[in-house]
Amino acid sequence: MDDLIDALRASLPEEAVLTDPDVTTSYANDMASFCEAGRPAVVVLPRTVEHVQHIMRTATAHRVPVVPQGARTGLSGAANASDGCIVLSLVKMDRILEIDPVERIAVVEPGIVNAALSRAVAEQGLYYPPDPSSWEQCTIGGNIGTASGGLCCVKYGVTAEYVLGLDVVLADGRLLTTGRRTAKGVAGYDLTRLFVGSEGSLGVVVRAVLALKPAPPQQLVLAAEFPSTATACDAVREIMARGHAPSLLELMDRTSLRAVNALAHMGLPESTEALLLAGFDTPDPAPDLAAVAALCTAAGATEVVPADTPAESELLLQARRLALPGMEALKAATMIDDVCVPRARLAAMLDGTAAIAEKYGLTIGVCAHAGDGNTHPVVCFDPADEDETRRARESFDEIMALGLSLGGTITGEHGVGVLKREWLARELGPVAMEVQRGIKAVLDPLGLLNPGKVL
Repeated sequence: MDDLIDALRASLPEEAVLTDPDVTTSYANDMASFCEAGRPAVVVLPRTVEHVQHIMRTATAHRVPVVPQGARTGLSGAANASDGCIVLSLVKMDRILEIDPVERIAVVEPGIVNAALSRAVAEQGLYYPPDPSSWEQCTIGGNIGTASGGLCCVKYGVTAEYVLGLDVVLADGRLLTTGRRTAKGVAGYDLTRLFVGSEGSLGVVVRAVLALKPAPPQQLVLAAEFPSTATACDAVREIMARGHAPSLLELMDRTSLRAVNALAHMGLPESTEALLLAGFDTPDPAPDLAAVAALCTAAGATEVVPADTPAESELLLQARRLALPGMEALKAATMIDDVCVPRARLAAMLDGTAAIAEKYGLTIGVCAHAGDGNTHPVVCFDPADEDETRRARESFDEIMALGLSLGGTITGEHGVGVLKREWLARELGPVAMEVQRGIKAVLDPLGLLNPGKVL
């Protein structure tokens, strides 16, 4: 181990190599529940591409696994350390290298925080849409690694749609450049998309070329209360079928609503079984809001409250923003699922999750990016209660099985990591798994990059 540390320090600043066990242990895991984490041998914090190349060459020479990390806000265990590994934290590589308003691109290092980038491009009248709920902490590198989404995905899409090109340090230290800076480009295989969502298992992203959009007007939002999840989901289907393009379309079930009420005393009626929030950021959102309000009423909404100003819209969105804190206040621990289903099966997913909660005697609240069918069931449990913890894990697996049975996917935006690794093969099948393992073998023949994750 001393040889490894000496080799790393040969081309890294002293402060970039951390070996104190009390410090390195703090880098051992992300925010996922039920995901084991090992003890890293060393944590390195590079500041340059050359530093990363040196780290990977050293790891290859010493046959030591490497776990790339961002801000560790992930929810699948993808950033969890393995025993004896090098944790490669990229948070110090946090520069915005370029913002080009003509080409509408930003060139950034992986450690830049999503919110910092969003604010920087906004100063130039531009917009970087992907907005994970942890956007004030999560990094662009982490967003790329897990192909993150957010509230705006129903209109603007996920991270993968904004990554035009990458610089990636491969397992052996070579630097690979993929993609382009141009608005269009189809030369060769799309290697950029290959790395987006690969969770650091194929290479280490050290630079990204990101697409930007013109800044939209501030959105206006309406809130609609429903007597059942089925009627709320009927409204979602009608909104999408009629060709509306909301900037957000979010749904909360009664469990998450009551948790928010208990936390923030928002006065939401206890009779409300589902709350639907719809937003539009068009130059004149009033006609869209009126049309959606009519569709909600026709579907059975008991009350529809439109906002007249962006400030009122923020007040309406407050319940959605407090959903996870509200659920976290109910029990000592939560486990957040990430199952995406076809919009037409959204009601079946929510009702099925409620049945699972009843079966296992657990509190499970659901928030959903309803416009794209991405549900986030939140399982609440006490980790000190062995039986309740077992039931929480079993309910989590049943929720994923339910999603697959409805034609969905085990993850819409959180990634596979450790948490859902065994489920990936069930979703993809043997041929797809063979192809993916073949790709991994070509790019990482020694299996050093983020071992035990994804595949």
